Amino acid sequence: MFKRFRDRRLDEETRARYRETLIMKEDLIWPVFIVEGASKTIAIPSMPGVYRYSLDTLLPKLEEYISLGLTSILLFGVPEQKGIEQAYAGDGLVQTAVRAIKQSFPSLEVITDVCLCSYTEDGHCHIGDNDSTCELLARIAVSHAQAGVDIVAPSDMMDGRVHYIKKALLDENFNKTKILSYSAKYASSFYGPFREAADCVPKNGDRKTYQMDICNVQEAMEEISADIEEGADQIMVKPALAYLDIIYRAKQSFKAPIVAYNVSGEYAMLNSAVQNGVLAPDVIWESMIAIKRAGADRIVSYHVPYLLEKL
Repeated sequence: MFKRFRDRRLDEETRARYRETLIMKEDLIWPVFIVEGASKTIAIPSMPGVYRYSLDTLLPKLEEYISLGLTSILLFGVPEQKGIEQAYAGDGLVQTAVRAIKQSFPSLEVITDVCLCSYTEDGHCHIGDNDSTCELLARIAVSHAQAGVDIVAPSDMMDGRVHYIKKALLDENFNKTKILSYSAKYASSFYGPFREAADCVPKNGDRKTYQMDICNVQEAMEEISADIEEGADQIMVKPALAYLDIIYRAKQSFKAPIVAYNVSGEYAMLNSAVQNGVLAPDVIWESMIAIKRAGADRIVSYHVPYLLEKL
């Protein structure tokens, strides 16, 4: 007698009973771009449906999505003028936003990107020297912690940055501030729309000297291991869809929570296919399931508003 697997697929209620991979609202992290000024909701042409917000327009949007189940955001600051000092200023764009967001929504988890690329004149994530950059990143992380952030997320891919940040946080008695490290961030072609949104297109060269070679797997495991040893509480794999094997390997190899970043190019690609009628909207859900099934504990995605509605 053969097994009748189709009995598990008779209807949606039956399929749900046998479903192995689930996404919860708590698994989702919404990436947000914050800009200076007021009354701003600025569309990003390469990412239809994604916007840059001034603080006064972001707060009502957060209230709306929190009512749908949003529990976590990843905040990116996009200043009007370049200048590294803004990145760690107490009254900086990100620091001001964090204080206002936590005051309005104390239970919302706020994660801040810790990087220099939106602040440097050349659009790169460093100031030339690895260790001097790490010192600046630690200073930025402390300023975010002082503003009340829950988690700092260094995305620069400098060697030893987690060590510098962890030491600085502990020295300033921010023992509860967690570190989500972009441990396996590849030099990917999927970042184009983000660089428009964050105003961080490199003015010269590329980022292949510090972001990971797209061909490497074992090196990613070494990077993740090093960051965990230095004090990272969670690790990031970026991008997600083209690197499901990396997510899987990381999940099998490490106990730290794995966060996957479903990046701007992946969003734009699927969104375009849906908007043009090439694919059904459920392809978005299917892609998120693939990321979760590969082993991601949490997912950063510009699709979060759609996913909250679906869930």
